[in-house]
Amino acid sequence: QVQLVESGGGLVQPGGSLRLSCAASGRIFSINAMGWYRQAPGKERELVASERGGGNLDYGESVKGRFTVSIDYPKKTVYLQMNSLKSEDTAVYYCHANIRGWWYETDGVDYWGKGTLVNVSS
Repeated sequence: QVQLVESGGGLVQPGGSLRLSCAASGRIFSINAMGWYRQAPGKERELVASERGGGNLDYGESVKGRFTVSIDYPKKTVYLQMNSLKSEDTAVYYCHANIRGWWYETDGVDYWGKGTLVNVSS
């Protein structure tokens, strides 16, 4: 089993910055992907940013140019640097990881963190 623990959420004013972190622990042979999704009240969960093996990056359209995702593979930690925050970025942010627990596994397993609230408000 794998556990994901998020940190770094909180209250920030519009135009401000926050950095989220998510550390993975447990049985981890390799990380296929790590990233962030978010869910605002009354809306569906959406992709924020994700890094897949080989350095491939995916960003949601609304955060391109403002958010940056990165993985520290030795630390098994993914970061989300959020700049120029807007009120519409307010949501619960969930860490996601696709992880192979054993060398013989061909497909990884999806894991989710419990979420951290980001509130952008003046």
